[in-house]
Amino acid sequence: MKRAGILNRHLAGALAELGHGDGVLVCDAGMPIPDGPRVVDLAFRAGVPAFAEVLDGLLAELVVEGATAARELREANPEASALLEGHFPGLDLVSHERLKELSAGARLVVRTGEARPYANVLLRCGVFF
Repeated sequence: MKRAGILNRHLAGALAELGHGDGVLVCDAGMPIPDGPRVVDLAFRAGVPAFAEVLDGLLAELVVEGATAARELREANPEASALLEGHFPGLDLVSHERLKELSAGARLVVRTGEARPYANVLLRCGVFF
């Protein structure tokens, strides 16, 4: 058994398969999940696990070269907005409808138990070298 890092075997395996440019949607419990991408559903109950906890865990494991979120986030969920803008100074903001369209091209969807609006981000994987 792993000692540290991500212990969920489905998530650890999915992350190991990602390559440069692949998309990872980290989403709240209310985000529509597109058909196609691999889905790792971590939601246990409302708020568990929190979006911030899942994002921090993923960022410890991934190289991210860009991120996209819904512009509605700033007004509807200032806490999540501050979190994302703190992690990604060049955060790309698009309409929520556009984010849903872009999510269809993700390779992996990680669903959190977050129950606050617009706690969703599409990460673009980078390379470690």
